[in-house]
Amino acid sequence: MQGTLAALMSKMDGKQGVALFDLDQTLVPWDTQLLFCNWVLKHEGMRRLYLLVFLPFLPLVYVLGGEGMKRVFLSFLLGMKRERVEELVGSFVERYVPAEFYGELLEEVAKEKAKGRLTVLTSASPEIYARPIGEALGFDVSFGTRVEYGEVVGLFPDFTRGNNKGAAKVARFEEELGLVPEGGKFANSAGYSDSKADLPILELCEEVTAVHPEGMYAELAEKRGWRVMTPPRPWKDRRAFGIAAMRMMFGLWPI
Repeated sequence: MQGTLAALMSKMDGKQGVALFDLDQTLVPWDTQLLFCNWVLKHEGMRRLYLLVFLPFLPLVYVLGGEGMKRVFLSFLLGMKRERVEELVGSFVERYVPAEFYGELLEEVAKEKAKGRLTVLTSASPEIYARPIGEALGFDVSFGTRVEYGEVVGLFPDFTRGNNKGAAKVARFEEELGLVPEGGKFANSAGYSDSKADLPILELCEEVTAVHPEGMYAELAEKRGWRVMTPPRPWKDRRAFGIAAMRMMFGLWPI
């Protein structure tokens, strides 16, 4: 752990300010959990049997919550050896990064780096692949939901530090980077997200960019005078997005 902290702190050396980026539907138009599931099922078709575990739990979504359902969803990796997980992650990142990402948002990452800010990718998606994605994109630091497993992925793996979402993201900044907002804001800071779920980190940033905001989030962005970005999406409406998401869940999305 000390080695990890030292490595993170070394990346902060000389950095002035911080730029925080969400991943799913902020930098990339898709939900990467579904995209990665589709990738795994395309390579190992028998793993579609995970649906026999996952689908019966869907009626319990409001009982288990987002974290519980995410643990159940990861049953598509059940029994997979660590080296195979890493192999599939490597090919997944190579295929989709940066090809499927918003070019406009990747330009924002480059601009933030040019300003000398510490660039941080912070995602609720599993760190299994979120961190390699961040590394491929050149982020200084990348966080995701830490999935606990040994040499083989077990059923319903635990999440170290819980689901990396909302206020949990702020806690990671303090615990692992020593980033503590002074006066309610991070100095010289910018935040990018598509979701109101990231308000705990956006509220700590001096500059905020809302990506495709909707509903209450769009109203808040207008009220606060936040910048809004709407890069072209690869689907025409939410129905089309839902169909694509369903196909990914079943391993039927073309790659």
